[in-house]
Amino acid sequence: MVSNVLNRHPRVLSLSEFFSFIGTGSFRRRSQTADRMWDFYSRQQKRTRLMLRESFEELLYPINDPSARFTRHDVPPILCATLPHLTDRYESLFDELEPIVRGQPKQPPADHFRHLFTWLCERFGRNVWVERSGGSLVFGARLLRKFPEARVIHVYRDGRETAISMSRHYLFRMIVANMKALRSYGIDAMTLMSEGKHWEGISLWLEPLVNAFFHPDRIPYEDVTLSELGTFWSGMIERGHRLFGRFPSDRLLNVRFEDVQAEPDAQIRRLIRFIDPELEDEAWLHEVSTIPRPTPSKFKQLESGEQAALTEACRPGLERLGYPI
Repeated sequence: MVSNVLNRHPRVLSLSEFFSFIGTGSFRRRSQTADRMWDFYSRQQKRTRLMLRESFEELLYPINDPSARFTRHDVPPILCATLPHLTDRYESLFDELEPIVRGQPKQPPADHFRHLFTWLCERFGRNVWVERSGGSLVFGARLLRKFPEARVIHVYRDGRETAISMSRHYLFRMIVANMKALRSYGIDAMTLMSEGKHWEGISLWLEPLVNAFFHPDRIPYEDVTLSELGTFWSGMIERGHRLFGRFPSDRLLNVRFEDVQAEPDAQIRRLIRFIDPELEDEAWLHEVSTIPRPTPSKFKQLESGEQAALTEACRPGLERLGYPI
């Protein structure tokens, strides 16, 4: 919803699900060559391959279209959502990007990203870029260290509805199942990720360990329960509070999903003013205020026992965000 709203703005470059599909593996080295960065954009890593085992609405590339240039097995990460979100000529844009990316010097990965985002802004005549990835609190600490100038828009929803939504996504079931498997080795991944700057060094050995020892076909992803997803959601909310909960108002905007549904005009106006007051555009605001729509509660469709268990799992995060229990 947020990506679609921003994508309609004539001066905002909406980078949808960029880090979701690219991942943050490039950050494990202080400096990367241009060829290596193009590999991150164009070649599927294990994370992307696992995500693409199922189809989901965030995947915009038509992998099931016989006329498509790429298939589920080789579609470049940057083509999964980010480029199709920007233009219907996404394959041509992909080709156009390669020499731009490969022409950069060896430099920190964040500088490679800044150059790419700036080039895309110029290419599409936009003034500012906004990257939005679902579940990015998982790697939020890493992003904030690499982009210390970043301002945060925290979009959140009732954790019970979020857990139900996550249950339909292979990636989130995979994350929670892997965390359960790691706990059997005495490793608390959520605690490690919450350690801020210490996570960077730990991830150098932990992520290869996960890739080496945990295989998709050996982990029961379908056995992940709603309560486990609710606990995971609550842990992410607590982690987000530790990361940026004390940021000043000019650096943090909290956006409650249900408020956007109820008052789209007012909430979208808050959003664009936070990004840049000069971007406020009444014609755009009138157009995009029709995008957010009320949705029926899936939580209320659960049996009473499931509701109670899921509420308890989400309780810390719900209380942190002020949701009624």
